[in-house]
Amino acid sequence: MLKHVVFLDRDGVINRDSTDYVKSWEEFDFLPGSIEAMARLTRAGHPLIVITNQSVIGRGMTRPEELSRIFAGMREAVETGGGRITDIFHCPHLPRDRCDCRKPGTALVRRAVETHHIDLSTAGFIGDSARDIECARAAGCAYSVLVRSGLRFEAARQQLAERGIEPDRIADDLSDAADWVFRHHPSSNPETDSPASRPSS
Repeated sequence: MLKHVVFLDRDGVINRDSTDYVKSWEEFDFLPGSIEAMARLTRAGHPLIVITNQSVIGRGMTRPEELSRIFAGMREAVETGGGRITDIFHCPHLPRDRCDCRKPGTALVRRAVETHHIDLSTAGFIGDSARDIECARAAGCAYSVLVRSGLRFEAARQQLAERGIEPDRIADDLSDAADWVFRHHPSSNPETDSPASRPSS
């Protein structure tokens, strides 16, 4: 059974979000420190699984082949930086489709659990929107972290407050979120990472 998994949203957590959507690999821009944070999480024994809504497909703004190219480029860059993305699950639908795979629906998390036999009682979710935190809660993740690095932070915080939901942590970005995970939800990996173990820049 796969333990200590960290589910990651993509846009606003790993890469810069865009009001015009990320439609190609050329438009994909890693947020500062995100590759390093994923490498540190990987070294510390936290398998990384991306769970992302990609209505850019349903809107006809890009093709599935281009989305696959974006995912491939993202994975390759993370591996070059010393990390590893175990898997990626995405929803291509529009909000009006009312599918269960679009977050805050939990179908993508359930699919990941079935595919990789994940222990949700040790898993966490890092996202930049209210729907990420709601998905984490509904799926039964052990914890959730809301980051400020996306475009939706203020709206997310207000929406969650209105619904009486609180993330376990509000972090500046993925690197800050990783630091908190190391302190509060360490894996059983003897090489557990910490802020002190970051390579100097």
